[in-house]
Amino acid sequence: MGAAPKIALFAPGSRMATADQAREALQALCDAGTGRSLLELAWISQVRTQDNRALFRLALPGYATSQREQIASAARAALLALDGIDDVQIELAVPASSAGHGHGHGAPAAPGQLPERQGIPGVKRVIAVSSGKGGVGKSTVAVNLACALAASGLKVGLLDADIYGPNAPTMLGVADRTPEVSGSGDQQVLTPIDTCGIGLVSMGLLIQENQPVVWRGPMLNGIIRQFLYQVNWGERDVLVVDLPPGTGDAQLTLAQAVPMAGVVIVTTPQKVSLQDARRGLAMFLQMGVKVLGVVENMSVFIPPDRPEARYAIFGSGGGALLAAEAEVPLLAELPLEMSVMEAGDQGLPVVVARPDSAMGQAFRTLALSLCSQSLAPA
Repeated sequence: MGAAPKIALFAPGSRMATADQAREALQALCDAGTGRSLLELAWISQVRTQDNRALFRLALPGYATSQREQIASAARAALLALDGIDDVQIELAVPASSAGHGHGHGAPAAPGQLPERQGIPGVKRVIAVSSGKGGVGKSTVAVNLACALAASGLKVGLLDADIYGPNAPTMLGVADRTPEVSGSGDQQVLTPIDTCGIGLVSMGLLIQENQPVVWRGPMLNGIIRQFLYQVNWGERDVLVVDLPPGTGDAQLTLAQAVPMAGVVIVTTPQKVSLQDARRGLAMFLQMGVKVLGVVENMSVFIPPDRPEARYAIFGSGGGALLAAEAEVPLLAELPLEMSVMEAGDQGLPVVVARPDSAMGQAFRTLALSLCSQSLAPA
């Protein structure tokens, strides 16, 4: 029985696409935010061909991962249009700045030790706003606090670290804007959006409206570190960080990454809210982060037709009880009034749109309290 005949993979005269041709085909792919070539940004690299297959490495920074499927689909289409290419292989990778503890910020920790906290260039102090559960008005407090601090004369940045529910851009009326990006590859730097006297960075500025963010812990940690260290914050007296609710990866990442002036715990008078707030407060104390105090939101309802009336619709005294238990100050008891909702829908924080309202005055008092306690000029 004779040997089996050899089968030629390519007929005589057929052409194989070269790596240069593959790179040329990918040259038209650009970042949706900046319009720059993905090859120039080094998001696409190591382009090569093997027989009838084209291969390349795709490494997107955390804030650009929402473009992954679109980029992969466009790259496949461009490469499959080349003569001799029947298959495309994409090697997914993580930029060097997302793989460790941030881009060039601190050496890895020894086994059993926390990584060394590293300050943010130009930022004097960092305060976090946190809550044990959602729905207590944490983001409203963070946004209005940042604006109130700015109104007091401080240079303020706001980092919306609530990656899964980034509401700050809507509250500040800039949801349709995109931050400027400079540099390439893992050297990229974001420029905050200036609005209402503060500089804002948020995941909500980098994804399409209503697009969910479905990430596991490592990717969440990476994007928060990028927002801390790969943003041109400039000179800031204080950076306010709006954390997601609960006690998870975002809280741990922030507490381990940067030295903080402290954290503000937001709760409502309700018993359920207090239970969760206690857990969050205990977590920060356990990690050595100073608790600046408690803010009780929705303490009373002020009806628009009877501004002199006060209704404790969610109970009363919860914030004071939590503060007393933890031996920290009760920083503010914020009322619930229609001006908050109206201002938020207009894209203006109440402290900007209605500074003389009960809520606006309460936020200014809160800002002054924090200034005297921990944010005085260094």
